[in-house]
Parts: sequence; C-alpha cells; structure tokens
Amino acid sequence: MYKQTLATVFALATLAGCASKPENPVDHFTYRNEPLVKQVEKGMTKERVLAIGGPASSEVKRTYRPGTCNNYILTTDGHQQPFHVSFDANGLVDHTGFMTCDQRQERERELHP
Repeated sequence: MYKQTLATVFALATLAGCASKPENPVDHFTYRNEPLVKQVEKGMTKERVLAIGGPASSEVKRTYRPGTCNNYILTTDGHQQPFHVSFDANGLVDHTGFMTCDQRQERERELHP
C-alpha cells in the first residue's frame, strides 16, 4: 500500500511540474532536426548562432536581465512554431525554447518576481 501511494504522489508531482512549463514536449520531437534546435547549445556565441540559423525574425532587448533575445519561426510540413535563442550580456546563449522572447520574459518574471 505504501509503495502505491508513493508512486501515485511521485507521478502527480511529475505531471504538476510539466504542467507549469508552457512548452509542448511534442515540439522537441517535431523540430528536433532543425539546425537551431539540434546545434545551438548553451554558451555558444551569437555569431555562431547566426551562422547556424541565419538572421532572426526579430531581436529584442531583454528586460528581466541584461542581454538580447532572437525570435525565429521554425517551419516543418507547413506548421510554424516560434523558437527563441536568448543571449546574456556577453553575447553567449543562456537559453533556448519553443516560445517567443516575450513569452520567455514573462516566464522569467513569474519565476523570479
């Protein structure tokens, strides 16, 4: 009985953690072969990211901490998905994800009020 309860609590906690993240895990699978998704890594220079992904759809100055953020639109089989690459004050990648830069900034404000 104790093991079943523990397993249930663990499963619910895992699902609750996933529910708070606005990114869809299916996006990682669908767009996994896109160069920006496959090749861009934390700590990479902005110049290298631009060489991999080309010019961004837009670039915005981050408001929650120093740096900039590039918005991209990924397209696969006619479906479009926003993707961002966020850079710290030194121009190095500190985050990527399947949301716009504005959505990322809002997420940062929620996590670090």
